[in-house]
Amino acid sequence: MPPAPTVVRTLPSLRRALERLRARRATVALVPTMGALHEGHLALVRQAKKRASRVIVSIFVNPTQFAPHEDFGSYPRTWKADLAKLAEAKADLIWRPDVSTMYPRDFATRISTEGPAMADLEDRFRPHFFSGVTTVVGKLFIQCRPDIALFGQKDYQQLKVVTRMAADLDLGVKIIGVPIVRERDGLAMSSRNVYLSNEQRARAPALYRTLKDAAGRLRNGDHLEAVMSDGARTIEDAGFSLDYFEARHAETLSPAGSLKDGPVRLLVAAKIGDTRLIDNLGV
Repeated sequence: MPPAPTVVRTLPSLRRALERLRARRATVALVPTMGALHEGHLALVRQAKKRASRVIVSIFVNPTQFAPHEDFGSYPRTWKADLAKLAEAKADLIWRPDVSTMYPRDFATRISTEGPAMADLEDRFRPHFFSGVTTVVGKLFIQCRPDIALFGQKDYQQLKVVTRMAADLDLGVKIIGVPIVRERDGLAMSSRNVYLSNEQRARAPALYRTLKDAAGRLRNGDHLEAVMSDGARTIEDAGFSLDYFEARHAETLSPAGSLKDGPVRLLVAAKIGDTRLIDNLGV
């Protein structure tokens, strides 16, 4: 069995560990997570190991990105399994702070972003979300001082928001987006997939099938408005409650009228039962 990564829980311990990691001028990659690790997370770690000599994985379930009606309390926490997976993936360091370390008493600072954070996608349904994400990710960057940080493309708007924040604030970290890891039937891997019943799990791949069909039709010259309307109807017919099914510019996330508007990304968010799933695909 591979040796377990070093686990640190306090800022002084983190600083000492970072000094050891950088003793030989090592390049450092950060993979921020909320735990409940699956193959998608491990793909980030493997990519990180290819790009840097030392890899830090943070595990912190961030309360500030959950609204009161969302699943912070029930969000899956699988520490022992996560530790075993990160040992197998040969991560070097796990940063596992508690809430009082990240948000001490009288904490009063937030990072608020515009641009892709106000694209009328996730922000329309979760207006609290990106302030929570950017604040915690900004803190992680300051704490860990990585050269690069890797994020999955499944949370595509989040990827663009974090990329913009890091550039705007001159944080000195390069953001790398890693392609979505999927189950064999196309469902994007997510920690929330464990909430799906057997019937819901069987229906869930309809999101990816619809994205693929829509992207193919657009590449073949079909009218964008008709393609998106048909896709939305298909998703609802599969038993989903649709939040959005949108064609956006892949970099700015502004609405796309046609493929002539630049690189286009299709993005979807929908609920099946009580579980909300998101996915996206480039055209």
